[in-house]
Amino acid sequence: MKTFVLDTNVILHDPLAPFSFAGSRVVIPLGVIEELDSFKRSNDERGRSARLVARKLDDLRQKGRLSDWVDLDHGGKLKVELKSVGNLPKELPVQHKDNAILGCALYLSKIEEHVVFISKDINLRIKADALGLETEDYEKQKVDVSELYRGWREELVEPAVIDRFYKEKKIAVSDLKIEAEPNEFILLRASQSQTALARFDKKTASLVPLSHADSVPWGIKPLNVEQRFALELLMSKDVQLVTLVGLAGSGKTLLALAAALQQTLEEKYYRRIFVGRPVVAVGHDIGFLPGTKEEKLTNWMGAIYDNLSYLLERPHGSLETSDMDIQMLMEEGMLEIEAVTYLRGRTLPNLFIIIDDAQNLTPHEIKTIISRAGQGAKIVLTGDPYQIDNYYLDSASNGLTYLVERFKGQGLFGHVTFTKSERSLLAALASDLL
Repeated sequence: MKTFVLDTNVILHDPLAPFSFAGSRVVIPLGVIEELDSFKRSNDERGRSARLVARKLDDLRQKGRLSDWVDLDHGGKLKVELKSVGNLPKELPVQHKDNAILGCALYLSKIEEHVVFISKDINLRIKADALGLETEDYEKQKVDVSELYRGWREELVEPAVIDRFYKEKKIAVSDLKIEAEPNEFILLRASQSQTALARFDKKTASLVPLSHADSVPWGIKPLNVEQRFALELLMSKDVQLVTLVGLAGSGKTLLALAAALQQTLEEKYYRRIFVGRPVVAVGHDIGFLPGTKEEKLTNWMGAIYDNLSYLLERPHGSLETSDMDIQMLMEEGMLEIEAVTYLRGRTLPNLFIIIDDAQNLTPHEIKTIISRAGQGAKIVLTGDPYQIDNYYLDSASNGLTYLVERFKGQGLFGHVTFTKSERSLLAALASDLL
C-alpha cells in the first residue's frame, strides 16, 4: 500500500485531495496544518479551502486520534504526522515550513515501504527528488491539453453529401459513419470551394445548419470559421455553458461581450451582464492600489474596458462617449464588472455571465463560479491555457481545460478552440514565434 504525503498547496488547490487516494494511506504533516491555519481567516478561495479541510479533519476525529491511522470511507487511512526529523542536510533548515514538510516525508520514507511526496510546487518537488524521495504533481484534475476537445473538426465527404445537406437541411451522422458530441461543429469539405458548416444536434442525431449563421451581434461580423462557430454557441439560448479557448487576439472576449450586449440591451432576453475576472497579476505585482473597490478593479479589468469601449464606440464614433456609456450601463444596473473573488454565496439568475482569463482559476474555483448560475443564466468562460499567471497551475491542471473535458458530451454545453489570431499581424506573429 502506498503512503502519500501531501503538501499544503495540494490541499488548497483541491480541499478534497486527502480523500482522493482510494485504498491508500494519506499523511498530512503537522507543518501543513500550521500553514492551513494561516489561511483560515482569508476570504478568498484559499481561505475557504483551508476551512473546509479543517472541518473534514475535525469530523474524522470521531473515528479516532488523527495522530494514529484513521479509516477513510474509500478503504484507505489518514494520519496527521507530528514528526519532521528526517536527517535533512544543514542547507535545508527545518525552521522553514517547506523544509519541515520535506523532513516529514523523508522521515516516513525510512519507516514506510512506499512513500510518495505530492506537491504542486515545482521547486519543492526538485528538492524532494534531490533528497531521494519519490515525488509527483497532484494529477487527479489534470487533462492532456494536447488532446483537449476542440469543439469542431473537419470531415472530408463526397460532393453529393454537401448537396444533400443544403437541400434537406440535415443529415444523419450514421449516414456519414461518424460520431460527434452534442453541439460539436463539423466543417464538411468536398473540395477547396465546396464546403458546409454544420452543428451536431443530439435530439435528432443529425448534422444541422447553423441557426445564427447570419448573426451580427452589436455589429460584430465573424472573421473566420472559428468565430462563426463561437457566435452560434453565444447566440443559442439552449446552450447555457460556453467555453472559448485559444490564443491571444483570437476574439474570444470581444465576441462574448458583443453577444452579451445584443441579447441584453437589444433583445432584452437577459436581465443584465455580469463580467468577472480572477485578480492575478502578470509578472510582478504592483502592490497596494488606493481608492474604492471600483477604482481598484479598474486597473485589473483593463482588458474588459478596452473591449467594451471598442464595442460601444462603434455606433457613436467617440471613445469619450463609449466611456460614458459604460458608466451609465453600470449605474443603471445593466452591467456589473466584478472580481470572481466576490462571487461566493451569490445567485445570478437571468444573467449573461462572462468569466475572462478563466485559465487562472483552479477546478474548485470553476465549480464555485458555475454553481452560482441561477435559472435562465448563461455562462461564458474564455481563456488561453498557455498564458497562465497562477503559480500553482499549468496548461493541464487549470480549471478551464478541466471544465472542457468534464462537460464534453453534455447537451447544454458548447466549446470552440481558436487557432487564429485576428488582433493584428504583429499579435499573430507574437503568438506563433514567441
